[in-house]
Amino acid sequence: MKGFNIALVGATGAVGQQMLKTLEERDFPIKELTLLSSERSAGTKVIFKDNEYTVQKAEPDSFNGVDIALFSAGGSVSKLLAPEAAKRGAIVVDNTSAFRMDPEVPLVVPEVNEQDLFNQKGIIANPNCSTIQMVVTLEPIRKKYGLSKVIVSTYQAVSGAGAAAIDELHTQTQAILNGDDFTPSVLPVKGDEKHYQIAFNAIPQIDKFEDNGFTFEEMKMINETKKIMHMPNLSVAATCVRLPVVTGHSESVYIEVEDENVTVQDIRNLLEEAPGITLQDKPEEQLYPMPAHSVGLNDVFVGRIRQDLDNKKGFHLWIVSDNLLKGAAWNSVQIAETLTKLGIVK
Repeated sequence: MKGFNIALVGATGAVGQQMLKTLEERDFPIKELTLLSSERSAGTKVIFKDNEYTVQKAEPDSFNGVDIALFSAGGSVSKLLAPEAAKRGAIVVDNTSAFRMDPEVPLVVPEVNEQDLFNQKGIIANPNCSTIQMVVTLEPIRKKYGLSKVIVSTYQAVSGAGAAAIDELHTQTQAILNGDDFTPSVLPVKGDEKHYQIAFNAIPQIDKFEDNGFTFEEMKMINETKKIMHMPNLSVAATCVRLPVVTGHSESVYIEVEDENVTVQDIRNLLEEAPGITLQDKPEEQLYPMPAHSVGLNDVFVGRIRQDLDNKKGFHLWIVSDNLLKGAAWNSVQIAETLTKLGIVK
C-alpha cells in the first residue's frame, strides 16, 4: 500500500493529539509525518508509533511535498496557512469554522456527503462537532422518508471549549465540594465580559450571541446542516447548552418526516443498519446512549426514539457522541481515508 505525506497542524492540542492517536489506531498509510504548531509549542517532542517527532513551527513552506494536511490550530491559523498549503499541492482538512460556509469549500461528513469531496479545490472543512453527530443520524432517515423540520437542543461537554474549560470544571467542582470561593474565568466564552459557574450548573450559551438572538454555535448547526444535506430550505432550529460533562455531546432532536406511514420500528431498523451508528434503544431495559459510555468510541449512538404524540410525522431522538472523536479527530481522519479510497489523493 502506498504511503502518504501527512502534515498535522496543532499537533500539541487536545484534538491534534486525538488525531495522532486515531491515525495510529487506523494504521493510516503514512510515508512521512510532519508535526506542526505555533512558535510557542515548537520543539515539543511527540511519540507516534514508537518514534519520537519534534514539533516544528508551522510556516507556508512546511507544506512542500505534503499530500494531506490536517488542521486543528484555530481559525486564524487556518485562514493564514490553509491556502498556502493548498497552493503547494496539499489537500487541507480543516477542523475550524474558518471555511465551513465558504461556497467554494465542501463541508463533509463521509457517511452523508462523501461525493462532495470531488468538488474540493484544495481545502475541505470539517463540520462543527454537534452538527456531525446529528447529520450522521438524520441522513438515512432523510434518504428513505424525507425530512422537513429539525429542532435540536444540545447538552455539550466542556472539552468542546478546550483544555482551560476542562480545568475550570475540575477546579470549580473541587472548590464547591470543599466549600471554597472561586471566580469563573472561562465559560461561557473565554475573554467575554461575563463568566459563569459551570460545575453543578447548565449554561445556555455556547459562543457569542448574534443579532437574531441565536448564538454563533446555534447558527453553525443551522447553516451547516442545510449545507451538508444540500437542503437550503430545510427548517432547522437549535438551542445549545454547556453542561458539566468533560467529554461527549448529547442532543435531543425532534424531526418531521414527509412519509406519514413511518413507525418507530421503521426508524430503528433503518438506523441499526446505517454506517457509523450504534443503536441503543431498549427503554424496557433502560438502554439508551449516555456521554460517559461514548468516550473513546468513533460511532454516533442513538436511542429514545419516539413518535410525537400530536404529529404522526414527528419523531424524537436522543443522539450522543464523543465530541473529540466523531466530532473532530475521527471525522477528519475519516475524510483523509475517504480521499484515498475515492482516488482523489493518489
